[in-house]
Amino acid sequence: MSLIINNIALHFLSKKEESGEVVLRLGPENAEFEQENAKVINFVDGLHAIYNAKGSKAYGSFSSMPSEGDSARFVDLMESYLTEQQNFYDFSVQAGNVLKNEIEKYDIEETGYFVICHYEYMGGRYLFVAVIPVSEHYSVDGELNISAAQHLDTNKLQLAARIDLFDYKENNQGNRYISFVKGRAGRKVSDFFLDFLGCEEGLNAKEQTQTLVQAVEDYVAVNQLDPAEKQKTRKDLLSYCKDQKASSQDVSLQEVGKVIESAGSEQDFYEFCQTQSYPIEESFPHEQAVVNKITKYSGYGNGISLSFERSHFGEDVVYNPHNDSLVIYKVPPNLKEQLMALLESDQSQEE
Repeated sequence: MSLIINNIALHFLSKKEESGEVVLRLGPENAEFEQENAKVINFVDGLHAIYNAKGSKAYGSFSSMPSEGDSARFVDLMESYLTEQQNFYDFSVQAGNVLKNEIEKYDIEETGYFVICHYEYMGGRYLFVAVIPVSEHYSVDGELNISAAQHLDTNKLQLAARIDLFDYKENNQGNRYISFVKGRAGRKVSDFFLDFLGCEEGLNAKEQTQTLVQAVEDYVAVNQLDPAEKQKTRKDLLSYCKDQKASSQDVSLQEVGKVIESAGSEQDFYEFCQTQSYPIEESFPHEQAVVNKITKYSGYGNGISLSFERSHFGEDVVYNPHNDSLVIYKVPPNLKEQLMALLESDQSQEE
């Protein structure tokens, strides 16, 4: 396995019902979290995979604003660990107390296991920080007795951030060395979790991806590609972006220029982007959901779900805006079978 754990700590945050006081229960100091422990490695590897799979992440950097009063900043605590002024466990305890204070300040019902982990993966060095919610599950023993227990519900991970330590050291004036999961619907993580980290949002991955998609559309239009060539270019971009997402790598404009169809143009895609001065970074973390739409149209509403490749629009799928109707030619065989069965059923009921 290519994942190496340097240090990890686990504490528990809870809130007393009667007083509303937030309690930080400290975990063991390396007692059960040996870096070579296979269970711990698998646990962190799973968190790494779940975090990478989160479709909508934002990016930022540590704020340059000084801390309020005597409160410690997360970045200063982290620096004291990275420069070996204190050990990892003490760092994790202090960070846990900073988070505890933020929860009390916002007076919210946020509890769970506070995990902080320094690890390496595929040549990268990261500091992962998260609050993992707790869920209840049930089990039945051999005597058919039902018992309840709690478990870490990693699939519901929402309060999580990861600091790219290499990028932080080499480019601490940048705006993207911290990534974090965007908030749940109707609620922003930044309400307290980003305040705890002292993080301010920087690079907007969604806007960057939308600009990339628009640049590709402009490129194929300027070069007057036929429909088949346009669709191939879009699919090449989609395939490249999927590969980058799977390997947790940024999208590179120069690499995109080598991947997509040049269309016999004197300029490749990268040169085209430079000429047109698109507001886009040389490389950036992208949002796959935005790229997915480049080859397909889809929608859902009123009990109807539709999805079709862009190349079919205007030919096998025709939209009439005057009466808001959609005509589909060459109905898919499996759908056609269902429709024919439905027609036969309706006819038999009428007889």
